[in-house]
Amino acid sequence: MAITVVPYSREWPVQFERVADDLRRALGDVPIVAIEHVGSTSVPGLAAKPVIDIDVIVQRGDVAAAISALAAAGYTHRGDLGVTDRESMAAPDDDPRRNVYVCVEGTLHVRNHLAVRAILRERDDLRDRYGAVKIDLASDPAMQMGTYLAGKSPVLQEVLALSELTDAEKRAILDLNTGF
Repeated sequence: MAITVVPYSREWPVQFERVADDLRRALGDVPIVAIEHVGSTSVPGLAAKPVIDIDVIVQRGDVAAAISALAAAGYTHRGDLGVTDRESMAAPDDDPRRNVYVCVEGTLHVRNHLAVRAILRERDDLRDRYGAVKIDLASDPAMQMGTYLAGKSPVLQEVLALSELTDAEKRAILDLNTGF
């Protein structure tokens, strides 16, 4: 299955805000720590797959309520997909295409997403190199997602070297991205 990477679009933050508003309404009385636009579409100027990544961050005790509220709004719970403390929710439509995750506050997954976003927003050189790697990988029409993730890992490890994550946490992220 071909992987599509496109130039940055100014529509992505607008799409995120619209979806975040819908998520806040759907979650109603569920306490939310934050709804974060993460992934490549959250970094101005970065080429990306045209899919908005959203982390709905809640405290551990509110995960089940968040899943139930989103299910009532038409989302489908797909489980953790191999990432502990991150529950994937398939959207009820493709307007816009998006990945929504219910995440436990403070976990490595959340801290990784926020660190990568912050560093790539600050460092144009790393952002541009990361974008070039993604475009190059996606240019192969036979590219598989696991190989794509593994191919991005060296530059992501450079990004994470600038973060406050521990060496063990950086290794865990590398293992997750290359252990398909």
